Amino acid sequence: MAGQHSPMEQFLVKPLVPLHAGGLDLSFTNASLWMVIGVTGACLFLLAGMARGALVPGRFQSMAELSYEFIANTVRQSAGEAGMKFFPLIFTLFMFILFANVLGLLPYSFTTTSHIIVTFALALLVFLTVIVVGLVRHGFHFFSLFVPGGVPLWLLPIIVPIEVISFLSRPISLSVRLFANMLAGHTMLKVFALFVVSLGTAGGILSAGAILPMLGIVAVTALEVLVAGLQAYVFAVLTSIYLNDAIHLHDH
Repeated sequence: MAGQHSPMEQFLVKPLVPLHAGGLDLSFTNASLWMVIGVTGACLFLLAGMARGALVPGRFQSMAELSYEFIANTVRQSAGEAGMKFFPLIFTLFMFILFANVLGLLPYSFTTTSHIIVTFALALLVFLTVIVVGLVRHGFHFFSLFVPGGVPLWLLPIIVPIEVISFLSRPISLSVRLFANMLAGHTMLKVFALFVVSLGTAGGILSAGAILPMLGIVAVTALEVLVAGLQAYVFAVLTSIYLNDAIHLHDH
C-alpha cells in the first residue's frame, strides 16, 4: 500500500459509504463522489450558460456556446453531417472527461480519469457504440471495414488479421492514453509538492532550494490544465473518427 507521503496515495480509492450485497462491494467511494461532482459541475455550467439566453451572451453563455460549437464543428469535420446524430454522446463524453480532469487538479480532490477502469469503461462504451452503429447501418457488410480497398487477394490473409487487431486495440489505446496522461501528470505534481515541503521545512519556504520546485509546480500545473483540455478533445476527436468508420466504412 502507498505510504502516507507517497505520490501514489492520491490515487487510492477509499470507501465513503460502505455497502456490500451478495458478496459484491457496492460502496460509495471517493471516486464515485468526484464523478458525481464532475457530472453536477458540467450540468450546472451548461445550465448557467442557457439560463438567460441573451442576444449578447454573458461569460457563462459564451463559454457554454463555445464548448457546444467547438465539439459540433469537430464532429462535422471528423464524421460529417451524418455523425451529428451522435453529437449528444460525444459532447457528453467531452464534458465529463474535461470536468473530471480539471477537478482533479484541485487540492484534496480525486482524479477519476487517472484510473484505468474508468477510462476503459468510457472507451468500451465508444467501441460498442461503433459496432452497433456499423451493424445496424450496414449489416454484415460492416466487416468489410477489415478489408482495405485495392489490396491483392494474396495479401488479405496478412492484412485482415492486422486490421482486426488494430480495431480491437482501439478501446485499449483510447483508455490508456487518457489514464496514462492523468496518472503521470498528477504524480509529477505530487513529487514537486513533496520537494517544496521537504526543502521548505529544511530552509524556509522562500529558500533557494524550495523556490525552484515551487516554480516547477506552477509550470507543471499550467501544463496539466492544458493537458486536461487536450485529452478531453482527443477523446472526442477519436470517438468521432471511429463513428465515421462505422457510418461510412471508408467509402467501401
